[in-house]
Amino acid sequence: MNFLPRSDKVLNCLYQNPEAVFKLICFPWAGGGSLYFAKWGQKIHDSLEVHSVRLAGRESRFEEPFAKDIYQVVDEVVCAILPVIQDKPFALFGHSMGSYIAFMTALHLKEKYQLEPVHFFVSSTSPPQFKSKTPPSIPKDGELSEEQIGQYLMTFGGTPKNFVDNKEVLQQYIPLLKADIHIISTYIFDKPSKPVLSCDLTCFIGSEDIVKDMKDWKDLTSGSFNILVLPGDHFYLMQPDNEKFIKNYITKCLEIASLADC
Repeated sequence: MNFLPRSDKVLNCLYQNPEAVFKLICFPWAGGGSLYFAKWGQKIHDSLEVHSVRLAGRESRFEEPFAKDIYQVVDEVVCAILPVIQDKPFALFGHSMGSYIAFMTALHLKEKYQLEPVHFFVSSTSPPQFKSKTPPSIPKDGELSEEQIGQYLMTFGGTPKNFVDNKEVLQQYIPLLKADIHIISTYIFDKPSKPVLSCDLTCFIGSEDIVKDMKDWKDLTSGSFNILVLPGDHFYLMQPDNEKFIKNYITKCLEIASLADC
């Protein structure tokens, strides 16, 4: 199979670990970059190598146009991760919007390449079949004040408050979020008549998050299902104790899966 050399462009792996048993592919939230999850590779179990998805229009891909829809994103991500996962078991982790991209990536890998993650981890996102079918109106520049736009984006995408409060950062951040909001708002996934995945699935959510219907992710897989509630809001995972718990939990799940296959 002839793969295009896109992995380094689309995937950020700050801490390469050739001896790793598993590959963990992480997908960022609306407006997010690859750096936060790429740093997970520094302090995670030796059995894992972490790759973080870098979307078009940001970081080293700043000059590239934003993706038009989630399917364009998934096609690119799948092309990039195939060489990375072809010889190792892998898991996917997505936060907020990243959960939708991760889910569609898993679906694409299974349907086209008969590849499936050992475990699928979603965070702070309603299942796609319960996502609103009515795309929200996206404010155009000048229609709302900078503060109103910031509040809108924070509410919709769970944007970290420190970004919204920093006007200089907000000016740079708004185009990214608008592009990602377009991806989310045009994405529709109808409830399937039967599970479309067979891997185990774990949902993480903050105790103060307003995301609903997390339990209905179980309808999308025939594998085991679990929900874990950790203290905090939509960005609960940025709290050091929660981050440590998540990384340890992921490691444990993958090690158990490895033993089950023996």
